[in-house]
Amino acid sequence: MKLILYLFLPVLILLFSCSVKSKEDLLEKWKSEIVDTERAFAEMAQKEGIQKAFMNYAAEDVVVLRKNTILKGKEALGEYYKNSGTGTEEVSLTWKPDFVDVAASGDLGYTYGKFLYSITDSTGNIQKTEGIFHTVWKKQADGTWRFVWD
Repeated sequence: MKLILYLFLPVLILLFSCSVKSKEDLLEKWKSEIVDTERAFAEMAQKEGIQKAFMNYAAEDVVVLRKNTILKGKEALGEYYKNSGTGTEEVSLTWKPDFVDVAASGDLGYTYGKFLYSITDSTGNIQKTEGIFHTVWKKQADGTWRFVWD
């Protein structure tokens, strides 16, 4: 009996340590996917506009807080952008995630970091707003990450 225990104990330890390592690898993979998605999102906002980027990366069941109002769903977010034209102002939004974490299940994650929102009016005056963003990401059925809270 002792011989069987001595033979199987190292095998069990090896299997357990491989399982833990593979879970850590998965968590790091998911975190990397989220950060890559966040960076692509920010890049799209710079190159193609804020509205297009937000509509592209929002999940159908997105919830956003804008001007002290909760907007529920991608359709409501689209209406918000449709009705909030900037007129003659030039708008810029930049951000970068400073932190990312993901649930052990791999279906939800979040990021936070600093953002800079700038508006240049028709006379060239620039107004800047700096702050902290927090985004919750949800893995979609197709394997992509879309934000569900911003």
